[in-house]
Parts: sequence; structure tokens; C-alpha cells
Amino acid sequence: MNDRDALTAYAAAFIDELSQNGVTDVVVSPGSRSTPLSMLLAEHPNIKIHINVDERSASFFALGLAKALKKPVAVVCTSGTAAANFYPAVIEAKYSRVPLIVLTADRPHELRDVGAPQAIDQIHLYGKNAKWFVEMAIPENNHEIIRYARTVGARAVATAAKAPAGPVHLNFPLREPLVPDVERAAEYRKNSLNANPAVAIDRGSISLEESQFRKLSHLLGKGKRGLIICGELTEGSGHKAILKLAEKLGFPVLADPLSQLRSGVHSKVNIVEAYDTILRDEQAVKAFRPELVLRFGAMPVSKPLLLFLKKYREAMHLVVDGGAGWREPAGLATNMIYCDETKFSEAMLEFVPYNEDRHWLELWKSVNAATKNALLTVKNDTKLSEGKLFSLLSELMPENSTVFVGNSMPIRDLDTFFLANEKNIRAMANRGANGIDGVVSTALGVSTASEHTVLAIGDLSFFHDMNGLLAAKLQKQNFTILLINNDGGGIFSFLPQSNEPEYFEQLFGTPHGLDFSHAAELYEARYTKVRDWEEFKTVFSETFHTPGLKIIEIPTERASNVVKHRDLWNLVSREIAAVLHGDRS
Repeated sequence: MNDRDALTAYAAAFIDELSQNGVTDVVVSPGSRSTPLSMLLAEHPNIKIHINVDERSASFFALGLAKALKKPVAVVCTSGTAAANFYPAVIEAKYSRVPLIVLTADRPHELRDVGAPQAIDQIHLYGKNAKWFVEMAIPENNHEIIRYARTVGARAVATAAKAPAGPVHLNFPLREPLVPDVERAAEYRKNSLNANPAVAIDRGSISLEESQFRKLSHLLGKGKRGLIICGELTEGSGHKAILKLAEKLGFPVLADPLSQLRSGVHSKVNIVEAYDTILRDEQAVKAFRPELVLRFGAMPVSKPLLLFLKKYREAMHLVVDGGAGWREPAGLATNMIYCDETKFSEAMLEFVPYNEDRHWLELWKSVNAATKNALLTVKNDTKLSEGKLFSLLSELMPENSTVFVGNSMPIRDLDTFFLANEKNIRAMANRGANGIDGVVSTALGVSTASEHTVLAIGDLSFFHDMNGLLAAKLQKQNFTILLINNDGGGIFSFLPQSNEPEYFEQLFGTPHGLDFSHAAELYEARYTKVRDWEEFKTVFSETFHTPGLKIIEIPTERASNVVKHRDLWNLVSREIAAVLHGDRS
């Protein structure tokens, strides 16, 4: 048995174990040291590989693919700084709870710390951001080591997927020769434990004892002025049960756009989606003083909501987390409940009494309706504007589509203007670390597993990840980008920095003057810079029937965008006053 046979047997067994445990997709960044992993992944009949030459883009592409598939996806690179370029995506995967399996090739031990090329310290490269790190053994072909390779593969998949999901890192020191015997890979898979998984790992969801459910139901029953807040949730995370619980308790559901509750055919009768705008109004903040808050999912995007909750610290604050984490940045929780969201909601439905008093709920709904009517006046804008763009999305997006939004202003405009609708539109974003890294690539990964994916992104975020467009070109993906170009960092115009004009443009506004048509041409995208809303509606609707990469640039003005938002908030304030005054009378 020579070194090449040992390499092939070892790597083939490991890769087969990934497949046996449900990994179907792997993103590969080409490199020499990772040759055996890449070639044997490509050879495996049940694994689809996606090539991305830029490691940072590749890792975010894998992140997006894992988000869409809702299961672990692996990403592979060679040794050296290639592995360091995975770091931002690993961080995002940790904080957004995305199952990512990071496979980095490495120099063998004798070539470390001696000046060898592409040799850096890759041990625990991602620090505490990886749920699990393994320095893999040098390849051998004997029963113990093959069993070891398979066991690590099984554990990697299980650990990445175990709640809270996140990234794992396996580092492979590999000696030359690096080219495996591909023709014998199937033979090695067959002879290795008869192609059965080394370890069958069964995972379940966490729950509570009945006595605990009863105790918590008594707490919920005490709060007559209660709120249910739903931040980012994956599809199927107890949505129907949460809505039924809200109806029984008489609580409004403040639904973040990433909660997946604003779209679809489920009941939205108790959903309040305009809370971000409502809670900018001081009279509403005073009128809606809560006694109890029940939160599911991550903390919502809305800063006014966060400030509102902090104002009423005396309220009971129950956070339900099926991942048993600590997503509580406000420091308000009175009860951290580690339980599957569906199981919790169904148990509470059994134990809590029906709340006959609907006044609190109806007042929230009335204010929400008035606020939505005011917000919808943005559709009267004749000039291109960011608010109107997001208000049109639910109208123009097709059934069974996905909108992925960039951070900074796009996610906030989605929160404000993307209102409840009956279409099955999934809303997604990278809200783990809230950065602008890799947004294009993540959305492209999502589009690989999702039909009709649209990315709404600002110009700086787009510029930051233009390299990601190469994957769309090479893989001929059907993907639409709404490029909102206000020539700089639009969100800073809403922050206190904007009151310092001497430094604002240089340090925060950062105008770039880029002509993005050249980037579109480079990556063979169909490009349109729209001039008015009629052109936008026509071009956008056509994209869903046009294959390939499409970029629609929507030029807007930062200064006028601020004015329009503030005018809307003033209008909403008057509408809220009318509702609250009528309620008091």
C-alpha cells in the first residue's frame, strides 16, 4: 500500500461520510494542497460541487446555500491565507446560526514554521467562532484511521447542524503526492464499512417538563397588555402555533420582515408589521406600555423597538430559544426559555386561558392600519426613491420567490415598507454580524437552491463584493440584483454624524462616482439603469422570464431620501394621534 492509496482511501472515506450524513453540496476554491479533497468531492456521485475561485466569495456562497437548504454545506480551500479569507463568513455563520463545514488543507507538520510557502498557523484559525475544531490525522489506510476519518465526518455534520447551528473547522495536513487515485475511489468507499455511516447520529429538539409549561402558562396569563415579538425565524419554526397563541392571548404579533410571518397564506389578522414606524412616535410609546413581552427568534432589526423595550424594563420579558443560546442584547429577559418554538407554543395553547378582553389588541391593530395607510402614500412618489422601491416588492415579486436584502438601509427599508401580503415570498439577510461582507455571494448561494431570487443591495455593499458575480457568470445562474445607488453610505445620513458637514462626506458619505455598467459588462450581466418607475416595473417583471444575471440600477438621492422618510414619520404621527384621540374619547 503506497502513499497515494492511503491518501485516496482516507479522503474518500471522509467525503463519503459527509454524503452519508446528508451533505449534498460543497463549494470548492481551487488550490494545490486541497487537490485530494477537491478531486474526490467532484468524483462522488451524490455530491454537487460549486466552483468559486475567490475564497471569501466561496465561503459566503456556501453560507447562502446552507441558509437556503437549511442543512450543512461544506466549503474547501488550500492552505495559507486562502483559509484566512473564510474568516468573515465563519463569523457570520456563528452569529446567524448557519451550519457550515469548513475544510482547510494544510502543510504537513514538518513544513510548518520553517518558512515553507503557503504555510501559516491554521490551528484554531477561527478561534471561538468555530463550534468545533479538529486537526485531522495524516492519511493512512488501516481500519482504525479510516474509521476515525468517517467518525469525524459524521460528527462534523452533526455538530454543525446541532442547535444552535454554526460552523465547524477541520484542518487537513496533507503530504505529497496530492493527486488521489480517482478510479479507485468508489472501490475504497465500498470496502470501507460497506458504505454505511460510521456513526448514525440522531438529533432532536429540546423541550420542557409539563410542570415547567404550566408554570410559564401562569406567567403568560398574568399579562393582559402583552406583546409577541418575532425576530428572524427559519420557515417552520412554529409559525402557525405562534399565531394561534397570539389569538388566544389577545396579543399583537410584532413581526420582523425576517420572521417569515409577513408573507404567505397564513392568518395575519393579529400581525403588526409597521411597529418600527409606530414606535418612533412618542405618543404611541406612552400608549402601548406593555406588561409582558414574549419573544421568539433573534432580536428584530428595529432600533425604535429596542429603545421602546428598554423604556419599560419593568415588564416581564420571556425569550424562547430552541437553540439554547443567549440572543438577548437588551439585557431585559426575566425568563430565558430553552425550548423548541413549536413545542412551546403548542404547550401554551393547551394551558393558557382565552383572553376575552380585546381592547389592547384592537388598539394596536387600529394604529397599525392607520400607519400602513400613511406609509403607502410613498407609492405616490414620482421620482425614484428607496421607500417606494421596497413598497413595490410584494406587488411585483412572483409567487414562491426570495428577496435577499443588504444591511444598512436596505434591511431597514424592508422593515418599514415591506408590508403583509398573501404571496409566498421569503425574506433573508445576513443579520448575524450585520456586516456588508459577502452579501452578493451569500445571495448567490441562496439563489442556487431557490427559484426567483432577488438581491436588493446598496452601492457600497455591492462594490464590496463584486467578485462574487464571477460565480453567477460561470454557473449561469438566474439571479436579479436591484442595485440602489445613492453614491455613498445612505444610512449615515440618518445618524448624528450627518450634523458635522465638514467631515461628513469624506468620512461617512464616501461618494465614489462609479459607473456600475462596466462591472455588469465584465460579468456578462444584462444591465439597465432605470429612469422612472414605469421603466423599473417593466424591466423588473421581465427579469423573471429572462435567464442569467440581471442588474437593475436604481439611482436615488441621499438627501431627499432622508427628507422623504422624515415627512412620512410626521404624517404617521398625525394619523396615530387621530386614532389614539378617538380611542380616548
